[in-house]
Amino acid sequence: MHAHKESLLPENKSWKLIWNDEFDGKVLDDTKWMYRRGIMQKMHPGLCFDGAEPDGHSHLLLKLGKENNRFCSPQLQTGENFMDRAPLKSNDPFHWKFQWPIAELCIPKFMHRYGYYEIRCKFQTKPGWWSAFWLQSPINGALPNPGEAGVEVDIMENFTRDGKFSHNLHWNGYGKDYKGTGSGPRFHKKDPNGFHVYGVDWNKDGYLFYVDGVESWRFNEVVSHRDQFIYVSTECIGYRQAGKACGELVDSSVGDSFTVDYIRVFDEVK
Repeated sequence: MHAHKESLLPENKSWKLIWNDEFDGKVLDDTKWMYRRGIMQKMHPGLCFDGAEPDGHSHLLLKLGKENNRFCSPQLQTGENFMDRAPLKSNDPFHWKFQWPIAELCIPKFMHRYGYYEIRCKFQTKPGWWSAFWLQSPINGALPNPGEAGVEVDIMENFTRDGKFSHNLHWNGYGKDYKGTGSGPRFHKKDPNGFHVYGVDWNKDGYLFYVDGVESWRFNEVVSHRDQFIYVSTECIGYRQAGKACGELVDSSVGDSFTVDYIRVFDEVK
């Protein structure tokens, strides 16, 4: 077990740690995490149901894999969006029995409202797959009011291997009512392949995003006032071309990993 770095907390506030995972064990803590298994009521071909592994040195490795001749990678979550899990459906298109179209609801392992959410991580090294640390509402888009229905808060998204990342927000679901905004690209000019710290101070007035302890972006026009859950995720199919792996992925990329040192959640002490 190695000594973890101290958090880089926003100044001028007092903070109390309320949830964390330092990944100090040899197996994933299933009291805190579960694998995401579906997206928008479909089993997703790019999701692995394993491949998120502590390395025995206090890091979590989310690894690129290949199953049935198809690239895949893991996504971990502490809760679940109600529309993700595939429901059981009748094969008969005509029937008199009403059928609830939503699958069995998930009992979350951790959800929270407001606070400071922080990750220390290192990007994957091979091109063609994506990593992110984000917050999601279990009912994003179920109501026309994002304050009540929640907001997807992408604290860090990384698509390319040049040290580029961004912060993004999405609300009102992912259909015709969708709205969103983002910081635009940010770059690590120093040590793009090393560990960096990303966080968001989510409070009732807005979102303040931080990188390595320095404010990077803020937004206050739309704010979720609902408990939300955490994702730490990767994706190798669909993020550039629907239904296809990125052409940059090759077999030699299998085993590459997005590396997480810790994830921590703090409440402001007033």
